[in-house]
Amino acid sequence: MSEPNAGQSSARWRSAPPAFSAVLALAVAGLLAGCEKPASQAAAPPAPPVTIAQPVKRTVTDWDEFTGRFEAVEEVQVRPRVGGYVNSVEFQDGAIVHQGDLLYVIDSRPFEAVATQAEGQLSDARAKVELAKRELDRGLNLVQTSAVSEQVVDQRRQALQAAHAAEMQAEGALKAAKLNIEFTHVVAPITGRVSRHLVSPGNLVQGSDTGTSTPLTSIVTLDPIYVYFDMDEATFIKYSRLWFEGRRPSSRDTPNPVQVTLAGETKPSHDGTINFLDNRLDVSTGTLRSRAVIKNTDLSILPGQFGRVRLIGSAPYEALLIPDVAVATDQSRKIVFVVKPDDTVEARAVTLGPLDEGLRVIREGLKAEDRVIVDGIQRARVGAKVNPHPAQAPAGGKS
Repeated sequence: MSEPNAGQSSARWRSAPPAFSAVLALAVAGLLAGCEKPASQAAAPPAPPVTIAQPVKRTVTDWDEFTGRFEAVEEVQVRPRVGGYVNSVEFQDGAIVHQGDLLYVIDSRPFEAVATQAEGQLSDARAKVELAKRELDRGLNLVQTSAVSEQVVDQRRQALQAAHAAEMQAEGALKAAKLNIEFTHVVAPITGRVSRHLVSPGNLVQGSDTGTSTPLTSIVTLDPIYVYFDMDEATFIKYSRLWFEGRRPSSRDTPNPVQVTLAGETKPSHDGTINFLDNRLDVSTGTLRSRAVIKNTDLSILPGQFGRVRLIGSAPYEALLIPDVAVATDQSRKIVFVVKPDDTVEARAVTLGPLDEGLRVIREGLKAEDRVIVDGIQRARVGAKVNPHPAQAPAGGKS
């Protein structure tokens, strides 16, 4: 069969029924319309879900935080009062010792010999006193009969006084000798934790009478314990202003409370009170040395440790608080994301206060009725809608 030529095909197209041509035109038009539909008319994604909560309103008190170092209330460097060879060490290194406990024993034999000699000298002095008394009594009897002169009586009276003086000197020498014997037993002057022994048995130690006594060990008290910290000048001025306004008592007159957090802890574990403020600022650092006394009943704190000291810094006041995780940083600003009534997101600049029981105080920028995004911040976009859901529990504990 021969193929139709071009003229035949064109004739068939022209001779097609009108209904078929209309259907074909509608199909082509629909195809073109589908290709020209804007992408913006596609189905929009659903609004992202976020968790919201209103700020908690409650009475709070500001606390200022400082870095402190613990020191013992009492510390003693144990040194011998007398010199000699060490016979024994009577304590365990690092143990708790009580006042009066024996620590060292020094050879006492040389001092015992001196005490024996002093006893002999005292006996001789007392015998001379008795002799001088009898001679004076005899002279007083003889002077009445003019057998001796008044001059002889005066001489015998002076001899008795000299004998008494020699007796007192001998008694003092004996007491000193006995004290030296007592000092050969070195005892703990205070109750506390003792350090290691610095001198072993058999070594010669120098006493305090030589001016360079040998250190033996040291003892520190543990309960209570001091914590020293430095307060900057601006904080001191703030406290002074609050005191003048009657909104905070002065730590010089009132034992203001402190809380201490040790290294590795997330919240305060020890309580105490301020008991000392220095009388001037350190000109090299511009700080004021302060001290608090802390209870240490479990003996968990040692002198030399560091800790974070929280000092009451204001009078109680009403504040709005939100979870700290709801606060974001925008360059140098702190912001929170607030859901407006139309469920769109607004970034709100805020002024932060301290943390209080896990919540952040908001000084400026929020109202009590604001809906703050506390979870899902990464899904929120400023000006875009979100799907807010209330938090399961209030934003903070107490209201």
